[in-house]
Amino acid sequence: MVFNSNIFLFGFLPIVLSLFWLFKTKQQRYVLLTISGFVFYSYWNWKEQHFHLLQFAAWKYTTLLLISCVVGYVGGLIIQGSETRKQKRLFMILAICANLALLAYFKYFNFFSGMISSVTNGVIPKTIHDVVLPVGISFYTFHTISYVVDVAANRVKATRNLFEYFAYVSLFSQLVAGPIVRFRQLQDDLEHIDERPDYDSMAVGVGYFIIGFVKKVMLADAIAHYIDPLLQTYHALSPATAWLCALGYAFQIYYDFSGYSDMAIGLGLLFGLRIPINFDSPYRAEGFRDFWRRWHISLSTWLRDYLYIPLGGNKLGELRMNANLMVTMLLGGLWHGASWLFVLWGGIHGALLILDRYIQPAFSKLPALGRRWLTFVVIVLTWVPFRATSWDMCTTWLRTMFGLAEPGLRAHAHINLVFLCAVCLFLANTIPETHRIKIPLRIRWAVAAAAIFFVAYLFMNSQDSVFIYYQF
Repeated sequence: MVFNSNIFLFGFLPIVLSLFWLFKTKQQRYVLLTISGFVFYSYWNWKEQHFHLLQFAAWKYTTLLLISCVVGYVGGLIIQGSETRKQKRLFMILAICANLALLAYFKYFNFFSGMISSVTNGVIPKTIHDVVLPVGISFYTFHTISYVVDVAANRVKATRNLFEYFAYVSLFSQLVAGPIVRFRQLQDDLEHIDERPDYDSMAVGVGYFIIGFVKKVMLADAIAHYIDPLLQTYHALSPATAWLCALGYAFQIYYDFSGYSDMAIGLGLLFGLRIPINFDSPYRAEGFRDFWRRWHISLSTWLRDYLYIPLGGNKLGELRMNANLMVTMLLGGLWHGASWLFVLWGGIHGALLILDRYIQPAFSKLPALGRRWLTFVVIVLTWVPFRATSWDMCTTWLRTMFGLAEPGLRAHAHINLVFLCAVCLFLANTIPETHRIKIPLRIRWAVAAAAIFFVAYLFMNSQDSVFIYYQF
């Protein structure tokens, strides 16, 4: 199920929201959020099965979510009850390995099988399983891992309420594409979930949702409508169109994912839950470290706290710090998908983050606008391997951008794509990020909000276009 669909907007959300505020106790609301999360999650497979009531495949991959939840919940209690630090560490590692085993099989089995076969020259044959990648598995795996690590580190106490924990992991507003929320970030709100509604907060939530909806359907999907056909014939692109496609994708993924994040935050506020921000005007960054402080904040901080710092961070010397940074970004790239192109993308960003430290004295002397635009152009280039579906597509696209491709038929962009990119360029550099906008609360603004939503709804794709990060 996606937020920009009729079934969600006019069926699922009104029903769940109404029941949530009709229920009065914590337990009732925990159970409702848990059930609604599992229904929301299983819908993608229901849809594949055409709602055949006798077909239990709808719950096939929902079982993985259940297993992950159980492992995290039981693991947290066992870790909490362990008497020694050694025991806590042992049970933490076991819980992490159990969750990573699920992720490794369903997301990376075929990838690593092919890699091992290639390294051994076929001595170990390649084994291909017909594995369907479960939606959101990377996200809820990171949720459960952060929970058991935080319990082991005494950053948070393990909850004994099964449905409180299940409600956290399966919270539909952030289940399948983030933001990656840690239990301690929601714990206080979950503990007070039985309080009366805060109508001002809910009004802000509606504002967040509408802004995110506009970003998704009026900007991201509109750009995708033009660049997807062009990239299907990437061999025929002209240099100008190749640059325009890279620029267009940079804005498509930003407005798609930041739109999703805004909608997730807004939905959280409708239920009294404060989900942290995930973007902070990343295309205004003045350097690559600055970019990662602004882009997919929940992932970058997760990688920092649960991977980079445990590896030693910057406390073991410059060489080790650079190695830790590169390993973190390579794994961050691989987290996005079982492809060497994602690994390449992560490695490029790792190299840029390392380079940023060395060029900072000279880079800081440039005018602010120069730092911003130089950073932006390089970031646009890095989106090429991220978007490419093959090495040929990646290399051809980049070579075309720099005029190195073979001459031949040239596909040219539609003037509407040029206009959309110009609009997005203007918006990304002038309009503040959603959390910096003061959303009006007076009732007279409700009509304007409704009108904006209605206009955006008219743009909504009848095919319920999924968010880009659903694939990760």
